Amino acid sequence: MTNMKKIISLIVIVVIIVFASIRLFSVREKNITQSMDLTTDYVTVTVANVEKKAASFTLNFTGTLYPNKELDIPAETSGKITALNFELGQYFQKGGVVATIDDKIKRLTYESQKIETDRLKKDMDRTENLFKGGTSSEQELDKARTSYETAKNKLEEAERQLSYTKITAPIAGTITKKIVEEGTYVNPGNAIASIVDVSRLKVKINVSESNVYYLKVGDKVKITTDIYRGVVFEGKISFVSPRGDESHNYPVEVEIMNSAKNPLKAGTFVNVEVVIGGSNEGLYIPREALQGSIKDAKVFVAENGKAILKDIVIGRESNELLEVASGLNQNEKVIVSGQVNLTNKKPIKIINNN
Repeated sequence: MTNMKKIISLIVIVVIIVFASIRLFSVREKNITQSMDLTTDYVTVTVANVEKKAASFTLNFTGTLYPNKELDIPAETSGKITALNFELGQYFQKGGVVATIDDKIKRLTYESQKIETDRLKKDMDRTENLFKGGTSSEQELDKARTSYETAKNKLEEAERQLSYTKITAPIAGTITKKIVEEGTYVNPGNAIASIVDVSRLKVKINVSESNVYYLKVGDKVKITTDIYRGVVFEGKISFVSPRGDESHNYPVEVEIMNSAKNPLKAGTFVNVEVVIGGSNEGLYIPREALQGSIKDAKVFVAENGKAILKDIVIGRESNELLEVASGLNQNEKVIVSGQVNLTNKKPIKIINNN
């Protein structure tokens, strides 16, 4: 009987302990849930005002340098190359003789025609004197003049053909490619070598539709490259395409004078900075506030302790600022950080004083 009482007492104690444990666990879970609710009930954010101002934009682009001119040097007559007068990297003034073609036949043709032309010139002069003295007819003088003029034209053509045996540089520049070797037979139009002019260079960039309307020919730009850190080259816009591609990007070219102190090479990547003056007022927000793309722009606006998602239309844009064409009012507060945890109408806590 005593043992039975002990067993009952133990059972009662165990039951009391179990109920107490369940009670403590429930209280703990409730406290944890309440604590979680306190920490996840809102999202901390920072905001910025929608400002009305005349803003200056700094647009940055990456482009590639191209030579001012790049040409293949062609042969203008047929024949065998007898001399190549250049090495790769050699600089030529415009008109410098790059190569020569065998000129024996053309020289003989020229010299023979010159002798014939000189003879006919003397015949014409003699006939003209006879005509003045009344011993030659006008018909004979006309015939002598015609013969001389025909010979003179043939001489000019023979001289031109002889000059074609000297292949000259069509522009001032540096030889970058040898296309034929000495002894090669060429025809008119066959390329002998390539030459480039890098005294001036062009930067080719693509500009979005929203920005291209603020660029015009003659605008000054700043150009930098990682090759010469800290060096700024001055350039100007030389071409703005009137036609965009399927992605609404417009080709733009910038012209830059090459530098003797810091010479640039074609093919180098450069950064182009264009400053657009702020002559027109508008509403502006930081780029960090943007949700989605420029064409489908949205922002979160702080209203009455909640994040409200709004559709907006973007006007001008830069690396730092976006112009709001519609969708927002001055002094509204757009959320610029914390958006990753936001949904529409989510409670927020602002942690800055903007």
